[in-house]
Amino acid sequence: MKRLENKVAIITGGASGMGERMAHLFSQEGATVIAADINEAALEKISQFDNIHGMKLNVASEEDWQHLLKEVKERFGKIDILVNNAGISSEKPVEEVNIDDWQKMLTINGFGPFLGIKHVVPYMKEQRKGAIVNISSFTAQIGMGFNPYSASKGSVRAMSRAAATQYGRAGIRVNAVFPGIIETPMTKNLEATKGYVEQMVAATPLQRLGQPEDIANAVLFLASDESSYITGAELVIDGGFSAQ
Repeated sequence: MKRLENKVAIITGGASGMGERMAHLFSQEGATVIAADINEAALEKISQFDNIHGMKLNVASEEDWQHLLKEVKERFGKIDILVNNAGISSEKPVEEVNIDDWQKMLTINGFGPFLGIKHVVPYMKEQRKGAIVNISSFTAQIGMGFNPYSASKGSVRAMSRAAATQYGRAGIRVNAVFPGIIETPMTKNLEATKGYVEQMVAATPLQRLGQPEDIANAVLFLASDESSYITGAELVIDGGFSAQ
């Protein structure tokens, strides 16, 4: 039985990394998937797969969100699932961080999910049902990483709980996932962190990096009707690192 049969799902950052794996898994489970991304080359590639529709989205643009959701509703009739996955990272030392760095990180990683929730909620309210899954980070759970990235992911944690309590009576569930270090193109490109990553793996009980499917499988559960009585939950997927 397909777990997302007849569902329409929007996944931001859905054309690469964790989002790409989510898009393929959701499609395999029966969903019509909108892979919303700013990378046009990646969008063209992922759109070649059945039931996956690449659409351009700058998550920090309110106008883009309004246009995307309107188009999805017109083309597919409804919006059942939103996964706020798009995000950026940085290698800049804290001593070099300035206001522009802070604003960029908080705008994409924090304001982006806020806009997604703000603009998808009216559509889900019409249906009296919907599932939103926000991708935060284990750095929002523990005292590690004094930087704009941790701050931005902390904002995702706070807004997830607030949205869950505010919109639960409208039939909308909001949950958050907290990945550890996941092996994706973004983490591979952070050359300066190779030694750090090795240290993290050594300090992780499961002794490996997370894989995109580790996150995708958890998001699938939270997006599906199998989790119909779960909202405001925080699911940490970090190989046991933060449990120590």
